[in-house]
Amino acid sequence: MSEAIVSLPMYDWPEIQVYNDQFYKELRTSLADQGFIAPPVLDRTNTPMEQWLNSNLLLSQTCGLPFKTVLKDKVSLVGTPAYGINCGAGSYYSVIVVHQETSIDTLDDLKGLTFAYNDKGSQSGYAALLYTLSSVGNTDDFGSSVESGSHRASIQAVAMGQADFAAIDALSWELALRHEPAAQKLRVIATSEPTPTLPFITARRSRKAVDLLHMAVVDAMISLDETTREALLLIGFSPLKERDYDVIETRMNIVAQAFGLEGEA
Repeated sequence: MSEAIVSLPMYDWPEIQVYNDQFYKELRTSLADQGFIAPPVLDRTNTPMEQWLNSNLLLSQTCGLPFKTVLKDKVSLVGTPAYGINCGAGSYYSVIVVHQETSIDTLDDLKGLTFAYNDKGSQSGYAALLYTLSSVGNTDDFGSSVESGSHRASIQAVAMGQADFAAIDALSWELALRHEPAAQKLRVIATSEPTPTLPFITARRSRKAVDLLHMAVVDAMISLDETTREALLLIGFSPLKERDYDVIETRMNIVAQAFGLEGEA
């Protein structure tokens, strides 16, 4: 039998990998308590999409956009983490950032400028940004962009003048303020509307199995020492339903129509 897969790929910055490993130490114990055999270490070898689509996936975290598109009906929702980012439990938002030295102050000022985004499959870095820009109209003015590959790289791109603005999810922004010097060169001019934050998922399983996984995550979070909890900004685990994520799909459909991206929604 193939070994189960567990990963925490979404916020696994080098500076906090030791804390993710500590979280997994507690998580592996709580998973065993609920009858699951977890691997010795987190999977940092395969790509996130390879992990998410693997039938041996025991637990991982994904982005809300692929959860509602590529992964729809292929995975089960285990729960939604709550982070210490001044947002409702289980929700998050994106900050729109520009260089400190620019005269840009409003969303209207962004028209005709170049934005950096981490990936077109990202809710916080791409879909939320376009949805926010659509609110100021004239979507044809936002045609210039740079794909950076990560939120951290988008921050660096704006700091170095390779792009004029970017959308960074609130947790990545907090991590950047702590660990990425380029963030000190930027400032926030707006925020996106909140959506459910990045869900914890497993391969398709019975309701009973998913409930046991949910309890395992809750137990692991409770067991964390304060230093680890603060480093990861974890404050709880919300039992959201899959339908709570429908807002992401709805907004992406609005974006696709506004920006002529029907083939990408």
